[in-house]
Amino acid sequence: MLSSITLFIGITLMYSTPLAFAALGGVVSERSGVTNLGIEGMMTIGAFTGATVGYFTGSAWGGFLAAGAAGGMIALLHAFASITCRADQTISGIAINLIGPGVALFICRILFDGATMTVPVTNKIPKLLGSAGGSGALKNLNVDVTVVVALALAVLLWVFLYKTKWGFHIRAVGEHPAAADTMGIHVYRIRYLCVIVSGILAGFGGASMTLAIIPQFTPTAISGQGFIALAAVIFGKWTPHGAYGACLLFGAAQALTVILGGGSFQVPSEILAMLPYVITIIILILFVGRSAAPKASGQPYEKGER
Repeated sequence: MLSSITLFIGITLMYSTPLAFAALGGVVSERSGVTNLGIEGMMTIGAFTGATVGYFTGSAWGGFLAAGAAGGMIALLHAFASITCRADQTISGIAINLIGPGVALFICRILFDGATMTVPVTNKIPKLLGSAGGSGALKNLNVDVTVVVALALAVLLWVFLYKTKWGFHIRAVGEHPAAADTMGIHVYRIRYLCVIVSGILAGFGGASMTLAIIPQFTPTAISGQGFIALAAVIFGKWTPHGAYGACLLFGAAQALTVILGGGSFQVPSEILAMLPYVITIIILILFVGRSAAPKASGQPYEKGER
């Protein structure tokens, strides 16, 4: 019984971590007033970059950091279109979701002799518990270092947004950019920085998938995780702690899928594959009407507007 519980907790933490990185990135971007629907594409390019750099360098952490840089670079495209060009943020995000996988597969074919998946990495991100240590039921926890990093990041982001003047500036820009502008807060600069940070965190989320959970990049490595992360942002009411808690819930849904799939009571694989997404839809139906996004989210800002 204890082994089953620790296994469930371990799988939950494992699958919630990529979502947590991406969702926290979504919170940062949304709080500054820029809707980032391109998290899926940023996670995908991060997953590919992390696995590729990790394979060629033999360093999991090198791949992890490179994934963040790649996510930040593709997020810069979204920032330029949404902030400087004042393009529709939804359309820009959808374009990023098409560009990310396209670029990843194109470069993958070049580097890996036409293959659409990378060669498995030899060194994955280390574990604090599980195969790296612990005994008995603790071996089922499978706590990667990225699990702790994501949790610490959620706490630090909450402190930053709600307990510092810089966090106040971000929230002011997301609620009333014109008023923030009159106070001397540089709206464009803050939005650029927040969107880029959002991409970096999404890249980390993708890398934590291909460097901690699975050992390589495949076309289905992300497969909707970015959209689930966006649902976590909404369910978490655009707060770091709320988004992280929602990611744990979605991770638990994935853990339930794994456990039911390997249990004595056989559930059709098609139903198990649907379960995390069905739970996402149900949660959005139940809670989206009760959540209020930052007032300026999704609205382009032009200096001098009132």
